[in-house]
Amino acid sequence: MAKMNSETGNELSLQQQQELLRVARESIQHGLEHRHAINVDADAYDEQLQHHGGSFVTLNKNGALRGCIGTLQPYQPLLNDVAEHARAAAFSDPRFPPLSVDEFADIVISVSVLGKPSAINFSDEEDLISQLRPLEDGLIFEEGGNRGTFLPSVWESLPEPRQFLQQLKRKAGLPVDYWSDNLKISRYTTQSFSEKA
Repeated sequence: MAKMNSETGNELSLQQQQELLRVARESIQHGLEHRHAINVDADAYDEQLQHHGGSFVTLNKNGALRGCIGTLQPYQPLLNDVAEHARAAAFSDPRFPPLSVDEFADIVISVSVLGKPSAINFSDEEDLISQLRPLEDGLIFEEGGNRGTFLPSVWESLPEPRQFLQQLKRKAGLPVDYWSDNLKISRYTTQSFSEKA
């Protein structure tokens, strides 16, 4: 399953998506067998996968979340980013125990490659809510030291914009009714794809 959006820039081909999914699975398997990160030689792969890119890797088991780790800011080749976050989603997501060997065959891996975030200008909460694009926008919520993000895929479980924003506030460590004129909200889109369940 792949969800495309032109705002992420150059879209990855089906072959490039499959390469990233394969590297993600190999990274987790390497972690299970050797207890350390896999060394990926990005130069051996397609040039587009060598460009710096931000990604999130999500693991699902029997349709339920089993781990999700990523970054909003590109700082390394996309291939390495996916390998690093696949391993982190399996073994370092604080919400879950480390993935076991017995679970490995049951997980389905999804990768979201992030487009460049852009600030949303709004006058108040109602104005912000009216500008949200369900199933399309990932959001970054920033207020002082509080920060949180939801990928566009979260709309599938929180389809109503007000509820989406409220739960994002909660994820950022603030009450659902919190509001401040100093809030910063940015949106981004993703190109998302996953293994077949």
